[in-house]
Amino acid sequence: MDDSQATGGTATDRDLAEALCARVAEADASGMPIHITGGGTKAFYGRPVEGEILDLTGHRGITHYDPVELVVSVRTGTPLRELEDVLADAGQQLAFEPPHFGPGATVGGMIATGLSGPRRPWTGAVRDFVLGIRVITHQGRHLRFGGEVMKNVAGYDLSRLMTGALGTLGVITEVSLKVLPKPAASHSLCLQLPLANAMAKLTKWGQQPMPLSAAGWHDGRLYLRLEGGTRSVAANRARLGGEDLDPAFWTALREHTLPFFDRADPRPLWRLSLPHHTPPLDLAADVLYDWAGAQRWLRSDLPASAIRETAARAGGHATCYTPGAAEPFSPLTPVLAKYHRQLKMRLDPKGIFNPGRMYAEF
Repeated sequence: MDDSQATGGTATDRDLAEALCARVAEADASGMPIHITGGGTKAFYGRPVEGEILDLTGHRGITHYDPVELVVSVRTGTPLRELEDVLADAGQQLAFEPPHFGPGATVGGMIATGLSGPRRPWTGAVRDFVLGIRVITHQGRHLRFGGEVMKNVAGYDLSRLMTGALGTLGVITEVSLKVLPKPAASHSLCLQLPLANAMAKLTKWGQQPMPLSAAGWHDGRLYLRLEGGTRSVAANRARLGGEDLDPAFWTALREHTLPFFDRADPRPLWRLSLPHHTPPLDLAADVLYDWAGAQRWLRSDLPASAIRETAARAGGHATCYTPGAAEPFSPLTPVLAKYHRQLKMRLDPKGIFNPGRMYAEF
């Protein structure tokens, strides 16, 4: 039985693994760097890459989907919207709400960047839902990792290690994911609250069985989403009060289409990842709080060093989302740089996979 018969696939489903393996093997033999690409909607994330284009958009299709077992396997060139539509037809979803940043978003870009949406603190990140992957190694071998065997012979959990690695360790051709049912009920609301009061309430609510699935704050307004059982959502909606909020707000936050993210704003856009309950930071910036304060978006003209040093003192790190940033990610400490270098040498000794995408030296 072919893939389309097994999963109800479409005429556009294609398995290009053999051709992709040959291309990678040739690149490794010649030492030619390759630039792994998909829909290009997240090309701004990270450093620019010089190399021969390896386009995965033709390698597409859902190879297996079991709604009862809550598992789906899909080739990485598959449009992300296509996967989400299939899951929605069965009343299921990717619980981590991956951002698209454009209509061409693919499953591969979702895995390579490892980015998650507003629900992430309550359900988990992308890598928490990755059950297994298929990867083309630098030798052009097509290997499967994950499932019942979670580590390879070298001791690496490659299924999760590849997630968020920006294609610097291998070519991901297929991924198996855990999916979840859509909630029975959902309601979004907003409250007029100063920041200190909003953070205090979020801390309090975090210790209670409240069905929160998103929480953000900006410019004197606390935004909340309740998801879960019908009775629980209704009871907490009545308890909290506030104004009804169009649920499209969370999509706009996830996709950076809120006014805060206006690309016409000349100030660089930063994302700060911080421990929960971190107080406001002493930074001259316009700040939008997400993930109940654990993720903060900044618009600021401050030097990168000042923003990163402040985030580090708070126990977090800062990433620049403005295209063209010389160093979008926080510099590695000597110890972390050592491990990155060893891992890159083990999995990509000639440095052919997306060289320099994360850091110039890798």
